[in-house]
Amino acid sequence: MSRLLWKPSEERIKGTNMYRFIGFINERYNKNFTEYEPLYRWSVENIPDFWASMWDFADIKASKPYDQVIDDVTRMPGTKWFSGARLNFAENLLRYRDEQTALIFKGENQDATRMTYGELYEEVARVARSLREAGVQVGDRVVGFMPNMPETIIALLAAASMGATWSSCSPDFGIKGVLDRFGQIRPRVLFTANGYSFKGKRVDSLEHISNILKELPSIEKVVVVPYTEQDPDIKGVPNAIHYRDFKSPEPGLEIEFEQLPFDHPLYIMFTSGTTGLPKCMVQSAGGILIHQLKELILHSDLKQEDTIFYFTTCGWMMWNWLVCSLGVGANLVLFDGNPFHPNTGALWKLAQDEKITIFGTSAGYIAALQNAGVKPGKEYDLSPLKAVLSTGSPLSEENFEYIYREVKQDLQLASIAGGSDINGCFALGNPTGPVYAGELQGRGLGMKIAAYDEEGESIINQQGELVCTAPAPSMPIYFWDDPDNEKYHAAYFDMYPNVWRHGDFIKINDRGGVVIYGRSDATLNPGGVRIGTAEIYSQVDQLEELEDSIAVGQDWKNDVRVILFVQLSEGVDLTEDLKNKIKKTIRANASPRHVPAKILAVPEIPYTLNMKKVELAVKKVIHNQPVLNKDALRNPGALDYYANFKELQED
Repeated sequence: MSRLLWKPSEERIKGTNMYRFIGFINERYNKNFTEYEPLYRWSVENIPDFWASMWDFADIKASKPYDQVIDDVTRMPGTKWFSGARLNFAENLLRYRDEQTALIFKGENQDATRMTYGELYEEVARVARSLREAGVQVGDRVVGFMPNMPETIIALLAAASMGATWSSCSPDFGIKGVLDRFGQIRPRVLFTANGYSFKGKRVDSLEHISNILKELPSIEKVVVVPYTEQDPDIKGVPNAIHYRDFKSPEPGLEIEFEQLPFDHPLYIMFTSGTTGLPKCMVQSAGGILIHQLKELILHSDLKQEDTIFYFTTCGWMMWNWLVCSLGVGANLVLFDGNPFHPNTGALWKLAQDEKITIFGTSAGYIAALQNAGVKPGKEYDLSPLKAVLSTGSPLSEENFEYIYREVKQDLQLASIAGGSDINGCFALGNPTGPVYAGELQGRGLGMKIAAYDEEGESIINQQGELVCTAPAPSMPIYFWDDPDNEKYHAAYFDMYPNVWRHGDFIKINDRGGVVIYGRSDATLNPGGVRIGTAEIYSQVDQLEELEDSIAVGQDWKNDVRVILFVQLSEGVDLTEDLKNKIKKTIRANASPRHVPAKILAVPEIPYTLNMKKVELAVKKVIHNQPVLNKDALRNPGALDYYANFKELQED
């Protein structure tokens, strides 16, 4: 039994949005719920009623009401949600236009800046006017190659206000990584900063952009936001214009919010590209809005007086999730840079200075804090802090205990798990419930989650596949360039018909708590950021010194590190110079997160009979776990080479 670490007081419970929502449901449906788990069971047994209630509780702004909540609760994919409704995502996020602070931005080497809700509306109006004048129309793609800064949110909201579809990559993505994503969706307008900062160093983005544009002919305009320089030279970037010159000079504009169907495409998110090009997941404006507001208002207890922070880049779905906090009227804190610069307490000083109440980060960051011996609660005033959220990879029991020992005793630690696929969570926090070491507090309301065994039977108190057995609004409406839904179906529904298989191993216990054991597929997850092995292979395959390679994740110190095994070309030795060349190639063309922690030589790479690399089998070998499907391998003896590497036991 996991150790109880925290339990909210009765006074705290009664002050939560969740408590208020339980009262709302009790009154509307003549129920007498007093605890979370019975409410959860009702929510997944009465899916139309639950989501209709969430629509009203979150006060979704729509110019036309819906005719029907859901057309068929038994069908996945292809469910139709809130048919007949007309709304606009940006209008819902810009409902507040007052003098309360909306955005606080702290660049690594810069003082914090502030923008009110009124100023945010004004900026969005001016950029939206200019996008219209540039010819952007409903359904066009607008993209960002941007740091986590206010102009990124402004560009997103401006695009969404007119029904354009948004997608973004963080500026540390390599050229190939950007082209693999944006090249598929053919955007018309690209927003970029001139550069970004990391560990005190300024990194130029404009040369990157110039090279990207050579392979991205759909881009008609590049809007350059000054960041590391006040007046960057943009002459080398085709079709470029300074942000200040692009946005309309006219003050006092009213935004023309296009009224669109609930399932109008809002975001294109990307899979990690494990077996090829990243798949482009198209998500609906209404689905993202109602799902993320549910998670923010109920599960995170976000209120208008809160200040919420999430350490994220614009290439991770937690950025999209954070942005939706505007719909609650809260203060959002944005940070760009290295979380340990200029010292290990950088983000906690930010929490102190800005009086952050909800602090979001990754499990990898928390593990790094613990390993570095950081004691935020003793070094900073964190009295306003009421919740810490952690995602990206499983949070260990030791990390749970570290937060309560060294950060704050009286707070909700919510380990949350989901993915870019749904732009949200399957399991997450419950501000009215207790926190146990190593456990996610519960399954998300309206998310019909189970753990399946190998026969597809639901199991309790045992490890199984995380599945979702009923549709949810934020599931992709389709994959880009997938007219017959073949990619979509293969991604989630091939193993269990009409059931979403997510690719995580979990355990659900008697009280509804959830333990995550990591990915059940071959996706890498260093520092909580999902990485596709194909993105590594596409770089190392170009090196003549290498015959072949295979990349896996090794569980290491409460995180995952990337291990790259290489089969060398004849006559080549794995020297330090060659290792550095491999790392430099991956860093330059993929991202720093793709760079392997260890590069080891092997004589042979194992393959299946139909010539697929068997990353999962190699991962099992290096973790001393049995490989049960060797008959499916073309060269099963190759697995023997991966056992007992002494280097895998070293830092």
